Amino acid sequence: MLARYYRDLLNFCMRKVRDRDIAADLAQESYARVLAMQQTGEAIREPGALLRQVALNTRIDWERRASIRQHDDIHALLEADQPRGPQALQPEQAYAASQTVQAYLDTIEALPPRCREAFFLYLFEDITNQEIADRMGVSVSMVDRYIKRGKLACMACREELDSDN
Repeated sequence: MLARYYRDLLNFCMRKVRDRDIAADLAQESYARVLAMQQTGEAIREPGALLRQVALNTRIDWERRASIRQHDDIHALLEADQPRGPQALQPEQAYAASQTVQAYLDTIEALPPRCREAFFLYLFEDITNQEIADRMGVSVSMVDRYIKRGKLACMACREELDSDN
């Protein structure tokens, strides 16, 4: 099905990178990615448009990799010039995030058992308040109060975390 779009995709890539070899590599990588999507059972309505968008994304990925690989020996770079990983993966941020998650979990754990159960169902099970009430054998208004109490506890936790920073 996708084979009929190859020439169009190759021309598109050629206009973007102005190098026939790189354009052919981009087209091949784009086809591989779209075929992987297709094999997962994902419906592809506009294959030509999808291939062009994937080619653009692939080009961005290649440019990022090329900017990192512009030096033969990355260890020869000064520390300030070395590429950094995503901010969220830096040790300090990862530790702070884990501490934040733990604070919220502790806050939820400190709720009274029935309140904690209702709040947990609300947060993690993605079910309606009526379904929570039916499951717990309480009224919907009681579930509303439990959820409100859980939200207030989490808001207080967030305020405490913000004041610590």
